[in-house]
Amino acid sequence: MTGPGSTTLTIDQALDLTVEVIASIAPDIADELPTLDRTIDLWEELQLDSMDHLNVMSELGDRTGVTIAERDYAGLRSLAAIADHLASATR
Repeated sequence: MTGPGSTTLTIDQALDLTVEVIASIAPDIADELPTLDRTIDLWEELQLDSMDHLNVMSELGDRTGVTIAERDYAGLRSLAAIADHLASATR
C-alpha cells in the first residue's frame, strides 16, 4: 500500500535506499552492508535489535510513502525482502 507522495522504485533503487537507511540508523555497520548476501537475516547477522528494525521500517516508509504494516516486519528481515516489498508496493 502506498501513501501520498510515493514514487515508483525499481528493485535496485529500493535496495540502495534500504542500505542507505540502515547505514544511517546503524552507522557502525555501514561498511559491511554493500558486501552482504542480500538474503541473510540482517537483524540476526548484524546483531541489530527490534528498535533498529522499527526505525528502519519507519524511515523507509517516510522516504517512500509506503505504509509498512507492523505485521509485515517479521518477513522483512533481509535486503532482498525489504527491496522487493518496497518495489512491489510502489508499482
